[in-house]
Amino acid sequence: MLKKETLTFLKTLDKNNDREWFNAHKDQFTAAKENIAAFTGNLIALISKFDPDISGTLAADCVFRIYRDVRFSKNKNPYKNNLGAYIAPGGRKSTSPGYYFHFQPGHSFIAAGLHMPDSADLLKVRKAIDTMPKEFLKTVEVKSFTERFDGLHGEKLKLMPKGFPADHPQIEYLKMKSMTAHREYKDDKIALARDYPKLLAADAKALYPFISFLRSALRSGK
Repeated sequence: MLKKETLTFLKTLDKNNDREWFNAHKDQFTAAKENIAAFTGNLIALISKFDPDISGTLAADCVFRIYRDVRFSKNKNPYKNNLGAYIAPGGRKSTSPGYYFHFQPGHSFIAAGLHMPDSADLLKVRKAIDTMPKEFLKTVEVKSFTERFDGLHGEKLKLMPKGFPADHPQIEYLKMKSMTAHREYKDDKIALARDYPKLLAADAKALYPFISFLRSALRSGK
């Protein structure tokens, strides 16, 4: 489970986001990083029960670094105010659809889907939705999905993408440039609860048919 000390570290880091403070509290960071790694390992084990593509994935390959790349950002804070992991085949560097876990004081959440894919992969997904609309809708418009998530999110084109009719029944989905779903857990008491991993795993299980559809589209699409 996530520890209160990890939450406290992130809260304090948010108020003292500089290298001097961070270096003076390196032991707290190490403990927080180990806690997130253990938590991620637990999630991987739970998710692997229904998503075999995740089996064998290492937590160390999924957890994101806390250090920010500030080269092209106006925000020059050197550290993130959160810890998280991308659980997918190949880990955090993978482009395969997977599950993202985010731990941040007052703003924890789980998300999944396909975030800003390249044009070739996006076309594969669009073609899959076009040719298998019923199969797709069964993943995102069923009760197990809609009762947990507020639909799909992502930037959209203003016009229909080239090659698809403007009156297509799934026009709103085909216009999407990203397809992700998420569920927020703003109450830190929930995130620190012993059953939080099982709660996130249940969310992931509800997301799995959607993730499976996306992976299949990327594997077979042309």
